[in-house]
Parts: sequence; C-alpha cells; structure tokens
Amino acid sequence: MNASYMAFKHIHMLCALLSISFFILRSIWAFQDSAMLQKKWVRISPHVIDTVFLLSAIALVIVLGQYPFVSAWVTVKLVGLVVYIGLGMMTLKKAANNRQRALFFSLAVLLYAYIVGVARTKTPLFFM
Repeated sequence: MNASYMAFKHIHMLCALLSISFFILRSIWAFQDSAMLQKKWVRISPHVIDTVFLLSAIALVIVLGQYPFVSAWVTVKLVGLVVYIGLGMMTLKKAANNRQRALFFSLAVLLYAYIVGVARTKTPLFFM
C-alpha cells in the first residue's frame, strides 16, 4: 500500500481508539452523574476527535476507491456509524435512568465492535 493510505489508516485507527475510549469514559461519568461532563474540554474533545476521524475516513474511501452505496462493507460501516452516534446520544444525553443508559451503552459498544470487525475483514458478515 502507498504511504498516504497507511498514514490515513493509522490516523483513522487512532481516532477510532480515542473515540471509543472517550465514549466509555464519558459514559462512566454519566452513570455517576459526574460534573466532569460539564467541563468545556469534555464537551469539545469528542467533536475534534470525531472530525479528524471522519476526515480520515473520507480520505481512505477516496484513496481506496471504495465508496458507500457501492462497496457493501463501507455502506455497513457508514450506517453503523450513524446508529452508533444515535446510541451514544441516547447513552449520554437522552437516557431517563441508568437502566436505559446501560442498554444504550451496551448496544453502542457492541455496534462499535461490529464496525471494527467489518473494517478489519472488509465484509459485513465477518462473523459467519
């Protein structure tokens, strides 16, 4: 693979790790009703990480020439990302109680694991 692909891939993978790690940390704080969630850096950091994450994803699809709604695995990752974002919002902002929060959190983490599996194998049914 060429150098630009490898650079974008490593940036993308780093952002994926930062994104899920920070989501887990913020979820823990949400379960604890922590004031940390109100800190400015905590509110801004996910947007910075996810913007770089998205830009690296766009760069990768261009470099690879595999686009959503053309390549099944890229389409599944994109749809999964949208659902993951929704589950994250439910976990951190919309859950009425910790029981709901636990459900949304669990689904988000499972979906994240599925997206990683799709990314690694480049097939939506990697688990079969």
